[in-house]
Amino acid sequence: MTDLLLGIDVGTSACKAAVVDADGAERAHGQAPTPWRKVATGAEIDPRTLLDAALEAAAAALAAAPDGTVRGVGVTGMAETGVLLDGRGEPLAPAIAWHDARGGAEAEALGAEVGERRFIRTTGLPVTALCSAPKLRWLADNVPGTRAARRWLNVGEWVVRGLGGDEVTELSLASRTGLLDLEAKAPFADALAWTGMREDLLPDRILAGAPAGRAGDTLPGVAGAVLTVAGHDHLAAGVGAGVVAPGDVLDSCGTAEALVRVVAPPLDADAIERVVAVGPSVGWHVAEGRHAILDGLWSGLAYKEVLDALGIADEDRPELDAGAIATAPGDAPALDLDFRALERPPVRLPAGVAPERVWRATLDAAAAMVDAQLARVDEVAGPRRRLVVTGGWARDEAVLAAKARLGPLETPPVVEAGCRGAALLAGVAAGLFESADALPPVPAPAGRTV
Repeated sequence: MTDLLLGIDVGTSACKAAVVDADGAERAHGQAPTPWRKVATGAEIDPRTLLDAALEAAAAALAAAPDGTVRGVGVTGMAETGVLLDGRGEPLAPAIAWHDARGGAEAEALGAEVGERRFIRTTGLPVTALCSAPKLRWLADNVPGTRAARRWLNVGEWVVRGLGGDEVTELSLASRTGLLDLEAKAPFADALAWTGMREDLLPDRILAGAPAGRAGDTLPGVAGAVLTVAGHDHLAAGVGAGVVAPGDVLDSCGTAEALVRVVAPPLDADAIERVVAVGPSVGWHVAEGRHAILDGLWSGLAYKEVLDALGIADEDRPELDAGAIATAPGDAPALDLDFRALERPPVRLPAGVAPERVWRATLDAAAAMVDAQLARVDEVAGPRRRLVVTGGWARDEAVLAAKARLGPLETPPVVEAGCRGAALLAGVAAGLFESADALPPVPAPAGRTV
């Protein structure tokens, strides 16, 4: 029977899944909303409910898939969000969203007590509430019983465990916690002690694509399949789009626009410090022996806000895009848009300016910021080799027209890059492929160059 692979992407907006064949072609897809519970500081989620959503998406993909044997299951997902488990393996608290505001005061204390410069050079991360360590300290101080937690699993690791797999820590996800010493690939003992949690909170570290047990009966149709944690979703999306070689850059254009630069050999502490000083962060890639420099902005969110302010419905977008493409960049008005901030004041549109010119100005402003961010990374890591653009906004012709300033762009015809990458890394775990460097190429038709 045909060998099949299942990739699951536990995302901020939705849990997605894809069935991929041994040639790398996406054969079926499924999706379910990520069921966050809104709270005053942002959002949180019951870990069991999140697992159910991931299983729902996977079941939908499997139901639409061709006949075959699922040889491997890979799970990628958002970083910085995870689950604290007790001695019985039960969740002790809700999983706090990575973008939740909790941990702000704790991050300041972390920098003061552990040392901001030392933290950056050791973990590759700035000292902010975004990483997991400050949120763990918040949980330890505010939720009874959490200091006795036996284990911390990032959400992708939690779903693998829910499928019957082993408790493991995948390196690219661990790199986003603030609890990993990058050079040693071991827990950062002082940061872990600062959280108030036990010293063995993190399980054994593995590379994405390493086997992490076999699927049980939780998800019908995959029992016995080899499981793997496919790492941080942006990096798995790079794998799905063929972005794994040193010098490659992925521009993943969703609600948040993630910029991923693949680097080898890994950066030393001095270079890491220089990278973080200009905005991005550094962590382990899902491909062996490589670092990933990760940056981003909220361009997709800003696009939606501008379209809402303009009163543009989906059916009106083609006409708006055509007008924006016909508008010369110099003819677009200057707009005051902050693409780096999640919380922003309402969009204020210039009076008496045609919608297509406002739209072009929005896209040009985002592209200019991406250009500047990539240039800053190039100063540390050297010239980029190629730039690949994926995600929902990469299907927008006006967005691509504005991005022409970045140089030649490749837009591979992948439906769900994160799911495809997770599935292919499952193929590595199952022995179908030798490594992340020996995967099937993106199927024809080949991606175009803009």
